[in-house]
Amino acid sequence: MAALKLYHASPSRSSIVRWMLEEIGEPYDIELLNLAAGDQFKPGYFAINPMAKVPALMHDGALITEAAAICTYLADAFPQAGLSVPIGDPRRGAYLKWLFFAPGCIEPAMIDRAAPRAEPARRGMLGYGDFDTVMNVVANGVAKAPTSWASSSPPPMSSLARRSAGV
Repeated sequence: MAALKLYHASPSRSSIVRWMLEEIGEPYDIELLNLAAGDQFKPGYFAINPMAKVPALMHDGALITEAAAICTYLADAFPQAGLSVPIGDPRRGAYLKWLFFAPGCIEPAMIDRAAPRAEPARRGMLGYGDFDTVMNVVANGVAKAPTSWASSSPPPMSSLARRSAGV
């Protein structure tokens, strides 16, 4: 039995964590949940995550939920994979901002755009603001990215991409 165990349902946000586990290159076990069958509401899993959602990760007795939190945890717990900005590095603030901006702002803005509310939320009531503001923040962030992030050569392939390509 591996030290890492992912509670996973496919397709779901837990696929992000499964990809991250592939990137760190450590062995892990998967417990597959069938959301359509209500596995997330069964007492065994409900005890793991009373929010009844995936992903959840168990690592040596530590339980972590929420995809961005799990990815942060894994990147910090396995620094040899090179997937995080180390604590103390001045770039870590921007790294954490963008890591949490996606689930905290981009995702809800896109969901609201795809499935508009019957009544629009009052100004300032939504944590992410509004769709246009979120997209402008992303565009400005990309435009202001340090030139050291850009390269004339393509970025290295992730381990998952290498395996998928048979490299």
